[in-house]
Amino acid sequence: MTFFNHPFHLVSLSPWPILGSLSIFTMIFGMVDWFNEYSNIQNIMGMSSLTLISYQWWRDVTRESTWQGLHTLKVFKGLQLGMILFITSEIFFFISFFWLFFHMSLSPDIELGLIWPPKGIIFFNPIEIPLLNTMILLLSGFSVTWSHYSLLTKKKEFKFSLLLTCLLGIYFTLIQLYEYMESSFSLADSTFGSTFFLMTGFHGIHVFVGTSFLTVNYFRSLKDHFSSKHHFGFEASAWYWHFVDVVWLFLYLFVYIIGS
Repeated sequence: MTFFNHPFHLVSLSPWPILGSLSIFTMIFGMVDWFNEYSNIQNIMGMSSLTLISYQWWRDVTRESTWQGLHTLKVFKGLQLGMILFITSEIFFFISFFWLFFHMSLSPDIELGLIWPPKGIIFFNPIEIPLLNTMILLLSGFSVTWSHYSLLTKKKEFKFSLLLTCLLGIYFTLIQLYEYMESSFSLADSTFGSTFFLMTGFHGIHVFVGTSFLTVNYFRSLKDHFSSKHHFGFEASAWYWHFVDVVWLFLYLFVYIIGS
């Protein structure tokens, strides 16, 4: 056994960072081929290998924190700071999209008819599917908070409310796919179409990632990996999910209501 004179966790040699990078590299070039109507095989290979590598990398981190006891208080504080900085970077990522939206909508070009939405665009009714999606995400924010509170107070509703959050995330994604299928405009319909699908599409990707994050934690909860004092994996997913909820509220207010 190796003993350290410090409370920090030094990660052992791992093949996953370099293999993950190569998988992303393969996937990006495959997507370029796909977008140019060539073969989609390279994209599928990259996505498949990235999924397998992510699973094994996450598995190793779970073992370090749950069974090996390597996540000390100092490591825990570092993980918290890292997650906060990651969410901060995501906030600025979406700020750039809102900057684009305000620039285009507040001063539409003459090619758009000097109006927003442009002439000929039939936009969604904000009190139909968009309002339903808003209610779904607000309910999911309540259920994940309920799950966190149940874990802290050692109540048995923890697993049920976490499962409910996962199902609501899946439901939101399905409703958004239906909205895209029923859309009367596309990504190619002027800057309005590209801005709308860029903002809502990237948010949809974040919902998918957040749902996957919560689902992994649900299966970990079935194996009793979490306690009231040691549950940062779940706590980080809850932070991320609240971030996704808040971004959607801004999207709904500015894009669907004011922007329409």
